[in-house]
Amino acid sequence: MSIRWATNYIYHIFAVDGLRIAIISGILIGLLRVLGIPRAGCGLMVVPLILFYTAMTGWPASAVRAIVMVIVVFGGWVLKRPRDLINSLAAAAILILVAEPRQLFQAGFQLSFFVVLCIVLIHPFFDALGKRLLRTDPLLPDELRPRWQRMLQAPARWLIELLLTSMAAWLGSIPLVAYYFHLITPASGPANVFAVPLCAFVLIANLSSLLLGAWFPWASELFNHAGWFMMKSIQVTSAWSADWPGAYFYLPMPSRFTLGLYYLILLTVLTGWLFRGEWRKWKIAGVALLSVVWCVQWVHQRPVTQVTILPLNGGHGVHVRSPGWGNEWLIDCGDDASVEAVVKPFLRAQGVNRLPHFILTHGSASYTGGAEATFKLFRPENIYASPVQFRSPSYKAFQQTGHLRPEWKEPLQRGKCLGPWTVLQPAADDHFAKGEDNALVLRREIDGTAILLLADPGKPGQRALLDRTNNLRADVVVAGLPSEGEPLSDTLLDAIQPQVIIIADAEYPATKQAKGGLKTRLARRNVPVLYESSSGGVTLEVRPGRWDLRAMDGTRISRKSGDQ
Repeated sequence: MSIRWATNYIYHIFAVDGLRIAIISGILIGLLRVLGIPRAGCGLMVVPLILFYTAMTGWPASAVRAIVMVIVVFGGWVLKRPRDLINSLAAAAILILVAEPRQLFQAGFQLSFFVVLCIVLIHPFFDALGKRLLRTDPLLPDELRPRWQRMLQAPARWLIELLLTSMAAWLGSIPLVAYYFHLITPASGPANVFAVPLCAFVLIANLSSLLLGAWFPWASELFNHAGWFMMKSIQVTSAWSADWPGAYFYLPMPSRFTLGLYYLILLTVLTGWLFRGEWRKWKIAGVALLSVVWCVQWVHQRPVTQVTILPLNGGHGVHVRSPGWGNEWLIDCGDDASVEAVVKPFLRAQGVNRLPHFILTHGSASYTGGAEATFKLFRPENIYASPVQFRSPSYKAFQQTGHLRPEWKEPLQRGKCLGPWTVLQPAADDHFAKGEDNALVLRREIDGTAILLLADPGKPGQRALLDRTNNLRADVVVAGLPSEGEPLSDTLLDAIQPQVIIIADAEYPATKQAKGGLKTRLARRNVPVLYESSSGGVTLEVRPGRWDLRAMDGTRISRKSGDQ
């Protein structure tokens, strides 16, 4: 994962966006100023060159936003207007939104302008901090200071300014990156200390190669090699920083109220506005009140258990998160394609960095074929499986290597309790002809709400479950489609008495799509039935005394626990 993070980081470094436009503009302005051209003339000459450069790269949206900002700033130079970065930023945003109002709701636009705004507003705080860190004895003349201190003063100032500016940008981007990408990267600030200067040197080398290529090819080739070396250095340093402890981790999507409160506290505290003026007591009281409201919301959400049933291309997985540390379960994961397309992004969006518990119900590839990929991505602390041997090659391969891992625990069998889960089937000596009848059947009660998880047992598996189990009652039952027959026979449903039925079917393959006969039979029970081929994923939120269900198609069901 660290290599992939580093690769994505390198791709960001070389994307044509504001940083690259700023670096190239700075290079061109520096060259023109060396030639003695006034600042207004520099602005007039650089804008067409930047437009040409962006046109060559295909007018990416990030570069267009940067160009509008550059034109606004350089336009101020040409008109000899006083510099005001906030006004320039606002003017650029207005121009972009007039041309394309939908930009306001795009992550790139919000990150670009909000991060720059945060840098502008809180930079004085970090500038004062940097001066404090570099402060020397004011009573000691520079001539009397050690030579090494005088030599290192300029590089140290440049390094600390770059680090603190990166820190300001990181603080400004944290909530938006968490909201859109469910990711937080504490290492990005220190990593930028290496990556940004190297990126600037790469662009300088490339531009020098371009300018010298026609009349000094030997020097042009030398700059090409230098650029390649520095790009390789960026790759190495990025991979190195990605391996730092805590370099990055995933977290759940914050609410919009959380985003607003974060920016309110960040900007009012670091700009000093909160502590200035006659109204400072009221301002502090207002921020404190909003913080208390946020804490109340957080406490209100703490006792909620969230159960999500994921459709996985012919199988289904179940993710359960309960209050408390380590109370998180993933039951089945689908095949490799489902892990990459569904399970991985879903768990990342939930802020899962490492799974506490991973259960494999049976050996079918549509349910557990991606177990090895899941293990590599989320490194489960505990892995559980059925005691029955399955013929699936992928399952057998994972099982054989898994027994060598300390995460692999004792097989589950009927009557065993695993945390809050009770295993209803299979027994250790079960050997049904079809593997789906040997699948684990799990039941759990959460604050008075009972949930029954069936994989896809056929008639023999359902009959054995009825014969062996005295209490099958459940408020919510989840079942897949067996290869032969139908799930949830009428006798089994009479024993379960569910308030809602979730059938984890799929449009493809056709054998995993619920047929009309099954739908007609289940409809006669006057119980809500959700088919995931049409409803999509289903999320169940359980609170003490009640539960609320919502599906991706907009279906919502609420009940009190135990209601019939």
